[in-house]
Amino acid sequence: MTTTLPAGTARRQLLNKVPEVTVFFWVIKILCTTVGESFADYVNETLGFGLTNTTVLFSAGLVAVMVVQFRTRRYVPWVYWLAVVLISVVGTLLTDNLTDAQGVPLWLSSTVFAVLLAGVFAVWYLRERSLSIHAIDTTAREGWYWLVVLVTFALGTAVGDWTLELTGWTPGVAILLPASLLLAVLAGWKLGAGPVMSFWLAYVLTRPLGANIGDFLALPGDGGGLGLGTLVTSVVFLATILATVVYLTLTRIDRTEEQVGTTTTARPAGRPD
Repeated sequence: MTTTLPAGTARRQLLNKVPEVTVFFWVIKILCTTVGESFADYVNETLGFGLTNTTVLFSAGLVAVMVVQFRTRRYVPWVYWLAVVLISVVGTLLTDNLTDAQGVPLWLSSTVFAVLLAGVFAVWYLRERSLSIHAIDTTAREGWYWLVVLVTFALGTAVGDWTLELTGWTPGVAILLPASLLLAVLAGWKLGAGPVMSFWLAYVLTRPLGANIGDFLALPGDGGGLGLGTLVTSVVFLATILATVVYLTLTRIDRTEEQVGTTTTARPAGRPD
């Protein structure tokens, strides 16, 4: 795939700033999502920081990491995935603040975040003429990308919690719904559905999947879980993320860029953009 900036546009040109969409990408994404749920609960509830202080703490951490992420010129695994971990926590807390602190119904927050996500996609496309993650090679496109990621985490949290509220399912049973929908998205992509749409649908659906997995592992038996607790769940998943990121850093198998210049060439992979 070759991406060339529009004529007359002066912008900072980068190597593609996001990883290739491989099985490792989805594994880490789900792990990050689970950490976003369990670690936020641990700091907020177990340590007693409270919702507001927890939100401020992780938002400050996210801003600091984002400064580093935007200053790099290429995809750096540890920076990128640390940003995803923190944005998963902040996205979760956005919905939690609306629901728990402001009393906003989950159906309303789900609707608002869905409309907001559609609006961000629309403006991103009108400005850049591409939603492909294989073309995150300017500061502007990277900004749109991370804004979408934040909204998808907030939307996935709201929709997942709303589903549990409506159904009363235990976390273990609740895992089956987003897992089934993800398989449907995969089947649709294999049958010719648009790769960009398929990618972002899967990105949203991994949020409730990871959250339900986290709840299933952390909650006690009488709550439908395995009773590992939020701390153990967070530590195990963070360690797994770290090991996977180290592997990706050493092997470089999820790098897409090949050269720098006015044109950036990315390795085609036959996977959703």
